[in-house]
Amino acid sequence: MKYLIIGLGNIGPEYELTRHNIGFLTIDRLADKESCTWTSDRLAFKTEFKHKGRTIHLIKPTTYMNLSGKAVNYWMKTLQIPKENILVVVDDVAIPFEKLRMKPKGSAAGHNGLKNIEELTGGQNYPRLRMGIGDDFPKGRQVDFVLGRFTQNEFDALPAMMDKAIEMILAFCTIGIERTMNQFND
Repeated sequence: MKYLIIGLGNIGPEYELTRHNIGFLTIDRLADKESCTWTSDRLAFKTEFKHKGRTIHLIKPTTYMNLSGKAVNYWMKTLQIPKENILVVVDDVAIPFEKLRMKPKGSAAGHNGLKNIEELTGGQNYPRLRMGIGDDFPKGRQVDFVLGRFTQNEFDALPAMMDKAIEMILAFCTIGIERTMNQFND
């Protein structure tokens, strides 16, 4: 069994510790825990590891957030991984900070990275792990908020949040999405 876990984010040091990069940060932490080494490959940084008899491929698209679908589509086809075995790890302003929700499908809800994945993979029917970053911003300032750095309190809470997300990712790959959602969704 093969799985493809995609962490969404933007490349470059100016984006490294921003809320929009929580997908990158989370799968970086997973790769560190599994002692993986990233390589730069077609449209993404890529690594893989084995877990309970499954091969888990991790990618961080290098296409920037709004063109993430190019990398997702390419690696799904190249690795021959069906849509139900991919998981997109993404920030979500509609969910309170620290809350995590896995869904088997859904709308992009205004998220340009998810919109591009929908366009290039043929619809909304792919699993995603939505990581809450909250909506603590004044009207019209959403872009500044998501591209802004975490507050110190948020930064202090990140490791526990990412560790729970990692548990959910590994559960998705071993016990399936339904049982993972029942066990972990906030």
